[in-house]
Amino acid sequence: MSEPRSEPVPNQRSANSVDGHVGSRVRLRRLELGLSQEKLAEQLGITFQQVQKYERGTNRIGASRLHQIAIVLQAPITYFFEGATDAGISRVNDATPLSQALSDPATVRLVRAFATISDPQLKQKAVGIIEAIAETPALKNGTDG
Repeated sequence: MSEPRSEPVPNQRSANSVDGHVGSRVRLRRLELGLSQEKLAEQLGITFQQVQKYERGTNRIGASRLHQIAIVLQAPITYFFEGATDAGISRVNDATPLSQALSDPATVRLVRAFATISDPQLKQKAVGIIEAIAETPALKNGTDG
């Protein structure tokens, strides 16, 4: 007869930070392609509410479902794990700020517009402009000047 464990065993069925990261990557790729949650759900044969739960990281995405999502979103499986570490999510690529940014309609518009730029040099210039604006103290504080 074995003794009870002194440390809790994580519930393998409950979602964790990696699930949130994968969900945010699903949302990012879906937005890059200009797909609504409804269209993605339709192609997967599930409800859009289920897509919402996946994207929020509320529900864990199983391997076969992730494979199906990767096909629909035209991305390799590894795409959904970019930025994840063995211990969870790296601080640089934390899913929480990404999820917050993607909930802002302006971010969605920006991503969609950016995805239509075909010239790699123009893309780099656009990134440089956005990064320069983001580093402006007046904009960080929400003031005009």
